[in-house]
Amino acid sequence: MRRARPWALLLLLVLALAGAGCSTAADNDDGGDDQAGGGDNVDLTQGSDLTIAVITHGDGGSFWAVAKRGAEDAAKDLGVTLKYSESNNDAQQQAQMIEAAVTDKVDGLAVSAPDPDAISSAVRRAVDANIPVITLNSGLDSFRDLGALTHVGQTEAIAGEAAGKALADAGAKKMVCVIHEQGNIGLNDRCDGANKGFGGDVENMQVKGTSDIQTTLTEIQSKLQSDNSIDAVLALNPDIAIAARDAIKGASSDAKLGTFDLSGDVIKSVANGEIQFAVDQQQYLQGYLPVQMLMLYKRNLSTVGGGQPVLTGPSLVTKENASQVQELAENGLR
Repeated sequence: MRRARPWALLLLLVLALAGAGCSTAADNDDGGDDQAGGGDNVDLTQGSDLTIAVITHGDGGSFWAVAKRGAEDAAKDLGVTLKYSESNNDAQQQAQMIEAAVTDKVDGLAVSAPDPDAISSAVRRAVDANIPVITLNSGLDSFRDLGALTHVGQTEAIAGEAAGKALADAGAKKMVCVIHEQGNIGLNDRCDGANKGFGGDVENMQVKGTSDIQTTLTEIQSKLQSDNSIDAVLALNPDIAIAARDAIKGASSDAKLGTFDLSGDVIKSVANGEIQFAVDQQQYLQGYLPVQMLMLYKRNLSTVGGGQPVLTGPSLVTKENASQVQELAENGLR
């Protein structure tokens, strides 16, 4: 066999490499419409044709602003259309919002359920219309009865127990648990858990709430002034916590203060010792995860949790770790 000349072999190698280079460029270009760094058929916005409604009992306060941010970020990241609405703790209005979403034939529905009985008929309409439902924040004990796929939130009684124990460990003997929403079973569960963890004298106190913070402040201050044996206050909302902080100062009380949930002001107060701790349930995740999970269910019937709730908390933010989450809270992410 005749041996090929070296220059001929070199020429064949150059032609082969050039052909491979042209083929690769053509494959990757495909008209110039692909996303950077991806393959031809990969679409990072798989949910672009989906509309998901998130309907909560939120009041527009600092807590719900973070949950809303989570839902909005998920919709943006996943390319879905989001319809977000809050009923300001009006269960009947929330039920009407859910019914409107069913009429609009949304592709997925995430709802909070502080008063499950009030919204059960509306949620059942969604389920009967083959609209997948996930509960968030409130509804851990009722999501199965409502027909929801799962629940995203925290176990309120366990979180309350941890809060009560933390105040007892701080030396408190008599506690007031401040309830700012009537009929919200999740808040009652928190206080029941706190009673168990505290192991001392606990009184539940109903206040006006976030709709009238000044009146709430006055109510707490009056309570402390009328009973100076109260040495612990547990708030169940960051806005209520700041009102309680100011009420303690106004009453010249030495009561120790703990709270549920975060805000920039709460983290600052934890860092400087005005608030002993904040129970963090990561409400950003409570907004983000249901949107993501509903999109995945609609796309390929994926379910998360295996029939069990998906927990986002609790954890305690204290003076020792407050600095780690302060900037995140101020930016609306925690």
